[in-house]
Amino acid sequence: MLITNIEVIPGRKIVKHLGLVQGSTVRAKHVGKDILAGLKNIVGGELKSYTELLNESREQAVERMVKQAEAIGANAILNVRFSTSSITQGAAELFAYGTAVVLE
Repeated sequence: MLITNIEVIPGRKIVKHLGLVQGSTVRAKHVGKDILAGLKNIVGGELKSYTELLNESREQAVERMVKQAEAIGANAILNVRFSTSSITQGAAELFAYGTAVVLE
């Protein structure tokens, strides 16, 4: 499965447009990691536990989007975008979406 954030692939022709595909996950922060992140916030620096959480969330959302695209016969997803939203205090959704197509 070819996944890209551009609208067309140079040298490849779109032979069928299959529509929007999407994948999402909702994740909550771990209380222990949240306390450590609060301490790190005082001294500054990267919040590695949150970075890992977001990376895992992105991977899972993309995996779900790819499964949806495969189910409808796509071999590529174009114009992929990510979005986040707060669901409740301490939990957020990571949403991946794009256009499923068949490339020649």
